[in-house]
Amino acid sequence: MAGAKAAAGGSAAPLLPAQAGEGSSARGAGGGATSAQTLGNVVVSIVGTGVLGLPYAFRAAGWVAGSLGVAAAGSATLYCMLLLVDCRDKLAEEETEECCHGHYTYGDLGDRCFGTIGRCLTEILVLVSQAGGSVAYLIFIGQNLHSTFSQLMSPAGFIFAILLPLQIALSFIRSLSSLSPFSIFADVCNVLAMAIVIKEDLQLFDHPFSHRSAFNGLWAVPFTFGVAVFCFEGFSMTLALEASMAERRKFRWVLSQAVAAIITVYVCFGVCGYLAYGEATKDIITLNLPNNWSSAAVKVGLCIALAFTFPVMMHPIHEIVETRFRSNGCFQKLCRNNVGGAEWIGLHSSRILVVTVLTVVASFIPAFGSFISFVGSTMCALLSFVLPALFHLSIVGSSIPLWRRVLDYAILLFGLAFAGCGLVTALSPH
Repeated sequence: MAGAKAAAGGSAAPLLPAQAGEGSSARGAGGGATSAQTLGNVVVSIVGTGVLGLPYAFRAAGWVAGSLGVAAAGSATLYCMLLLVDCRDKLAEEETEECCHGHYTYGDLGDRCFGTIGRCLTEILVLVSQAGGSVAYLIFIGQNLHSTFSQLMSPAGFIFAILLPLQIALSFIRSLSSLSPFSIFADVCNVLAMAIVIKEDLQLFDHPFSHRSAFNGLWAVPFTFGVAVFCFEGFSMTLALEASMAERRKFRWVLSQAVAAIITVYVCFGVCGYLAYGEATKDIITLNLPNNWSSAAVKVGLCIALAFTFPVMMHPIHEIVETRFRSNGCFQKLCRNNVGGAEWIGLHSSRILVVTVLTVVASFIPAFGSFISFVGSTMCALLSFVLPALFHLSIVGSSIPLWRRVLDYAILLFGLAFAGCGLVTALSPH
């Protein structure tokens, strides 16, 4: 759900109200969303399937280390989100009313700081991180369907036999609004899954702390932090969410409230899942649920909802690919000559190719937990920590105190080191 609504080029989230006030001032222009609506939009944009991998991360790190990791990841993500808002405010002060009306995208910030290279880098990172999130969706669906209908086929079999044809068909739908109800349904199923897990957890509690590790060593901290960063997906929706508010000056407070609440829920859910199942905790916590009708209904419902929100997750990828496709000289020539509906064939072929490639990739990834940790500690770390710090230093750096510049540099170096660590860990033999 979360990353499903992100785009470097400025795709609107399905749940965001249309922006109003295009003729108003840059600082004051905003959408029609109230504080309560924005709070809900922030939660929907952040909370995704990654949360169901948190108990496994707590198993790896220990319940105390896991809690601290989630709190640190959430706090750092919140701070970097606010850095993007600072950048937008600074640019809004400098721009004339005829330019952008203060409505900037993540890609716009990259372009403003480092030109075309900055925009391309930002779009590539968004594309790859979105692709990683999309692959995680496919892995999640395949493994949950296999756990419910294990006698039928393997997880890869479900991915190829059911998901690939369905997603190719859905890729022809270009209207996100027609799929937005499934996004809401998926979030409802996520909440139901969490509720059932906690209910099962409470039934399994028997001296829960006696055989559960509080801290499993430093080696597990990067893995857990990577999963936690992945769970705070939807980072590149920050500016769109802020622009959707009628009273933008309240956005920082609303965002802080939402992230604080999400951190609390994540910590409670991760701790409860690990305390209940201990070393038997699986990388997708729903796989630990008993094989009864209620658990099966939630897993199947969640799979159906995610299957129909997958095209929303893919939208930023299709948008970036099609933009580059349209800029190709040969393609433009074919379109001008109207060669056999070249534009329709070319754009839809690109969608089919992208969906097929991601499906093949998903079928070869055996471990959901390790995969989301890798995506979180590499692509998400670069998007959530490195780029915001770079943009902030470039746009606002000359007007902020020394201690804030030092903090920005610290976040920048941490993000680079963390991404490097995640890459080395992924490439090292296990």
